[in-house]
Amino acid sequence: METVTVITSGKGGVGKSTVTAGLGAALAARGRRVLLIDGDAGLGCLDHMLGISERRVFDIADVVSGAAEPDKAVYTSSFSPNLFLLPAPGTEEDVVSPDVMRELVGVLARYYDHVLIDSPAGVGQGFLSAAAAARRALVVATADPVCLRDTAQARLRLREAGVAQQRLVVNRFSAAAFRRQGCYRDLDAVIDAAGVRLIAVVPEDPQLAAAGAAARPAPPKSPGGMALARLAARLEGEHVPLPPLQKL
Repeated sequence: METVTVITSGKGGVGKSTVTAGLGAALAARGRRVLLIDGDAGLGCLDHMLGISERRVFDIADVVSGAAEPDKAVYTSSFSPNLFLLPAPGTEEDVVSPDVMRELVGVLARYYDHVLIDSPAGVGQGFLSAAAAARRALVVATADPVCLRDTAQARLRLREAGVAQQRLVVNRFSAAAFRRQGCYRDLDAVIDAAGVRLIAVVPEDPQLAAAGAAARPAPPKSPGGMALARLAARLEGEHVPLPPLQKL
């Protein structure tokens, strides 16, 4: 199940869903069939980011209840024929249990090159459900002490859930703001605080946020778009060096 990746964060507001959508689009641009599963029951937003909110009829809760077959609840994004979404339930009460999520994703993963599960922020029931189906995790964080404290907590909970392969994505990074705040001497100190190996640094990029709001992919030549393309390559085992800190 190494093609199944849970994308999570210790706290909300770090751009986790933006990273999920952007990474999915970057993998799809590499010719891969990519399924996104929105695990944020009641607060899912990937349907909007992928341009399917007006087309969606069914969601993952309908599949679990038997009200819909999986192929009826999986929608193709508006901007890529290789990018698909299984939307989140409309209410928190419909969160899928870990055992059911594991079984469902095991079936769906046969038809895709990658499955990315967008976990709710925090370490509640939705987090446990999303983590149950994966063996690999991307933990999204910003480079501030509060977020990194919660990231360390998420790391421990992922290990308890059996997800040992974890990598850190530092999102919304600005070298100038990082130096100005002075909370950490360098990115190595950020990695130490999180306790998770680094796989990507996604710079602060208004184009990335605007793309999600407008239901379109990030511009491939934008700073955020290029960072997500590098992340997609690393996720597939390619050696892609991180850019120098001063260029982020």
